[in-house]
Amino acid sequence: MSEFLTKSRARNVFYGGSIFFVVVFVALTAQSHRHIVDTATAGMPLTEEVVLGKHVWERNSCINCHTLHGEGAYFAPEVGNVMTRWGVADDPEGAYEMLDGWMAAQPSGIEGRRQMPHFEITEEEMRGLAEFLRWADQTDTQNWPPNDAG
Repeated sequence: MSEFLTKSRARNVFYGGSIFFVVVFVALTAQSHRHIVDTATAGMPLTEEVVLGKHVWERNSCINCHTLHGEGAYFAPEVGNVMTRWGVADDPEGAYEMLDGWMAAQPSGIEGRRQMPHFEITEEEMRGLAEFLRWADQTDTQNWPPNDAG
């Protein structure tokens, strides 16, 4: 009686299976890349102002208190959709003015409330931060946060 799984059959199963899974891996990689490029990126171009705003965000460690698309600390509000909540997602000048006014009013000094520290940020940096938050607001987050308030 001959063996069911001979050496040549085992080799063919190994090579066939390996080729199959490499093809599946390449197809899933291509599909993931296409999804990220077409769906899961911001609808706004990545400009120098947006990059400057990201640097301001990182230098001042904003993520230590705020969340951005669910990532970060939960001490302060979600800011991934703050420009939509403020009604200035499509207005760069309005976004700058709202953010600048908010930041200038901090800390509010209201007893018993969480206080945002005062940051020394230049006008150029504030415009960059506003553009970064507008850029982040236009990213397809697949309905995150689950409510408008963040």
